[in-house]
Amino acid sequence: MRLRSSFIVLALTLLAAACSGGSNLTLNTGSAPWPNPVNVAARIDAAGLPSSSTESLTVHYHSHVDIFVNGKSEPVASSIGREDQSLFSPLHTHATSGLIHIEAPEDQDFTVGMLFTEWGVRLTNDCIGDYCSPDTKLKAYVDGTSYTQPISTIVLKKGEEIAIVIGSPPPTIPSTWDCLANIDPAIENPAQCADFGEQVPA
Repeated sequence: MRLRSSFIVLALTLLAAACSGGSNLTLNTGSAPWPNPVNVAARIDAAGLPSSSTESLTVHYHSHVDIFVNGKSEPVASSIGREDQSLFSPLHTHATSGLIHIEAPEDQDFTVGMLFTEWGVRLTNDCIGDYCSPDTKLKAYVDGTSYTQPISTIVLKKGEEIAIVIGSPPPTIPSTWDCLANIDPAIENPAQCADFGEQVPA
């Protein structure tokens, strides 16, 4: 009887590990800036997205995300949904500029919620990281317009400027993003700035 119970416990343990991808996907509930995630492949899975050893360019466009905490700009981590050059989600970053790369095998809605799931940072209706309402005001803007639905539901679209404002706002809420002035061309291709309506130098 004891042997049978041991087998049952072992089976349940293996099943739990399989369901969780064998990883402990704890969420970052600390203050910004938030670092690159660990357990990248499992976090991509948790976002409901596929992963590949290469980038797919069937669907290819870019959005931008700004994060402000009490008026101060905070970086977006440089390796969300990506592990070196060997593993890619269709939704990922390459630098701390906030340029969000959508490079997917097929079209679908990619959301801020997916981005934060891949990042491993807590994002709920009431909290972002360790900032929670009502003590801290949480707000989002899309192309400078107040977004009234849950922040996680914002769909990332081509050339879109998304500002996530935590606490007191910056002096100006950005409605556009100057891509060419804010990327490192050694890391991110200036040609991608065309998505933001910028004339890319020849």
